Amino acid sequence: MPSLGELIAPRRLGADFRWLLASSWTSNLGDGIALSAAPLLIASLTSSPLLVAAGAMMQFLPWLLFGLLAGSIADHHDRRRLVMLANGSRAVIVLGLVVFLATGNVTVWIVLATAFLYGTAEVFADTAGSTLLPMVVRPSDLGIGNARLQAGYLVGNQLAGPPLGAFLFAIGSFWPFLVQILCVALAVILISRIARTPIPEQAAVVPGVKAQPIREGLRWLRGNAPVRTLVIIILVFNVTWAAPWSILVLYATEHLNLGVIGYGALTTAAALGGLISTGCFGWLERHVSFATLMRVCLSLEVLMHLIFALNTSDIVAFVVMFGFGAYAFIWGTISTTVRQRLVPMPLQGRIASVNMVGVFGGLVIGQLIGGLLAEAWGLTAPWWFAFAGSAITLLLVWRSISNIAAAKPVVEDGVAENAG
Repeated sequence: MPSLGELIAPRRLGADFRWLLASSWTSNLGDGIALSAAPLLIASLTSSPLLVAAGAMMQFLPWLLFGLLAGSIADHHDRRRLVMLANGSRAVIVLGLVVFLATGNVTVWIVLATAFLYGTAEVFADTAGSTLLPMVVRPSDLGIGNARLQAGYLVGNQLAGPPLGAFLFAIGSFWPFLVQILCVALAVILISRIARTPIPEQAAVVPGVKAQPIREGLRWLRGNAPVRTLVIIILVFNVTWAAPWSILVLYATEHLNLGVIGYGALTTAAALGGLISTGCFGWLERHVSFATLMRVCLSLEVLMHLIFALNTSDIVAFVVMFGFGAYAFIWGTISTTVRQRLVPMPLQGRIASVNMVGVFGGLVIGQLIGGLLAEAWGLTAPWWFAFAGSAITLLLVWRSISNIAAAKPVVEDGVAENAG
């Protein structure tokens, strides 16, 4: 019978993967602590809903401002060192906040500035970090590798981190951020144990022609139909997903009458569903095709929106949220794996950054639409929008999903493919 360590990180994936996994899990725990502590801190400093919402927006905004730049930098420098530098910067930024908290000089504007700077460093850390897995495991192992990284996100960022952050904040406002610093610093140490990652070899530059790395990545994406379609699907489904999620707290507390604790339990149900599904991903990958899994996940997304639009039962809501967590993280693992397999190694950072800009751009657009719809037509209106939008999108891309899942890496414009 295999050991627990072998089940979590199979030996065939190598020592570098285990260091990467340990670093990712540790960093996610720190982020999960801040996930609950940061809003609590802002709410303790101001009663303005606009400033409270600005705290989350300050971490989304850097993706729209610097996402493409971060991808270009990741493709032209040592990615492991970039992750270490960006995470080290995050620790220093939070340390500055701790100093303000410990001396009693913190203001809501200092917290918002910290959130923006932290979010900016996170853009570079996450973009470069997303390119490391294809560099340390074989293409055939990307699925199980991404599933294990997703499990760390669920446990640290969604389950263990937030309640720990709230508990530490109750003891003292600076304690959760101090623990976050320790987690991020440990993540830097762990990822430093990975063998030096080579700088990806770039295509030769024509003499007299100025290099345009960001445009090169966008041109490759425009010419690669499977990856381009995948990015579009992710963008649109994030718009439709974010619309109802932007008012989920009101839907849960006012429409379903769950209360604050019930709302927290609702989001926890999704995390539990995701944790179970990531544990089963290896079996699913061996027995079910990616095309079938992708269609099932997107179909369940459409169905979930419809059920929530019609639902008034708290029991049904918990069951659906558990199912949402299960299929959402299967989709996330598959979409990431497919993209990593298809994108040439020198372009991994740029295409990953375009994908993330689409994710966060979709979130911002969807949140705005959801708020406007709920204000005009009630709390179920965003769910009807999400149902209609996701159903139409799924019909349009249904046949393309087979091409996405079956696509093979190609060599284009002198850029070498990832040989694994």
